[in-house]
Amino acid sequence: MTDTPSVPPPGERPTSPPPYTSPYPMSPSGGPPPTPPGGPARPRRSGRSGIVATVVATSLLVGGAAGVAGAAAWNEWGTNGSGSSASPTARTTSQVVSTPAKPAAEGSVEQVAQEVLPSVVKIDVAGPQEAGSGSGIILSSDGQILTNNHVVAIAGDSGSISVSFNDGSSAKAKILGTDPLTDTAVIQAEDVSGLTPATIGKSSDLAVGQGVVAIGSPFGLESTVTSGIVSALNRPVDVGADGQGNTTAYPAIQTDAAINPGNSGGPLVDLNGHVVGIDASIQTTSSSSTDQGGSIGLGFAIPIDEVMPIVDQMANGETPTHARLGISVSDVASNSNTDLVEGAQVREVSNGSTADDAGLQTGDVITKVDDHQVTGADSLVATIRSYRPGDEVTITYQRGGDTNTVKLQLDSDSSASSS
Repeated sequence: MTDTPSVPPPGERPTSPPPYTSPYPMSPSGGPPPTPPGGPARPRRSGRSGIVATVVATSLLVGGAAGVAGAAAWNEWGTNGSGSSASPTARTTSQVVSTPAKPAAEGSVEQVAQEVLPSVVKIDVAGPQEAGSGSGIILSSDGQILTNNHVVAIAGDSGSISVSFNDGSSAKAKILGTDPLTDTAVIQAEDVSGLTPATIGKSSDLAVGQGVVAIGSPFGLESTVTSGIVSALNRPVDVGADGQGNTTAYPAIQTDAAINPGNSGGPLVDLNGHVVGIDASIQTTSSSSTDQGGSIGLGFAIPIDEVMPIVDQMANGETPTHARLGISVSDVASNSNTDLVEGAQVREVSNGSTADDAGLQTGDVITKVDDHQVTGADSLVATIRSYRPGDEVTITYQRGGDTNTVKLQLDSDSSASSS
């Protein structure tokens, strides 16, 4: 919208302000009065500048009036019975006081930070092509540490990993296991003992609006604490694919706690100090994938419930496994007969898969898994990843305008490369 200069209504002319009257007395010599505060009056301008000038002039007049009233009040009240002025108020200065430290209140961010910081590490990774840093969560007193796969992937086969602890010490580390599909990894710090393992909570207990704290090393600034709330739950987040083209997606915890590059792999904790998520990704306004954008209040954490079984597999040296339907899907095509349906449209069904046995067909649109609403392809993948192989689920789908349900037992990807 374009500003329009104020103008008087037709037939009216702007009026000039009243002539300036000085609130100060004539000089004893009878000469002209002293120049008023702000200098001699200037010619009044028309148009928009006139509005500004009027405001300034009004301010000067109001200030002058206040000065006169103040002087009058002092002359009347500032004398004692004999007509002499009262003694001025004694001068005071800023005081230096002692404020003893108080124990942090239970459930406060301060108390959470004191409890969790010893269980969070900074991870520095150097690879053949690049170097970077992230964060990690101590899982055992002898140095097993949970982090993101994308943090340690920089090392490749010939790089190095080092871990910095909250007490200032450091150690080299090696990879125990990685899982690109959930973007998690477990590393082992070497020759350490007596570490403080984090307390693992339950992400399923979270509620939107609940307070949470993120701890990590954003931009390499270790032991950084930020706080916020749970902004949303089960937000489908797609951060890429593995070497076989399987989507890396998870039903994320969305938070407005400041999460930045370097926070990856660090904990998102509730106000009991229990780890409920792994900080993993952010929404950014950066226009280039190579630029590191900062926090805009849209951070995402991997729910801890969904990945702990996989973490246990990696920590024990096992190959991680995931639940699968045995289908490939896409968002609903806008030009299809099902364009009014929100869900994941089946593009291909693998022979002999649980989906094939249950009778799912190409063109079906999956709208629910149990009570979880499916809004698109990423939503379905993220939801299925929250289950374990062998779990029984109810699939709701539409075919030819009819809504159908079927119960099936989820497959395992232990012997298959497609999801």
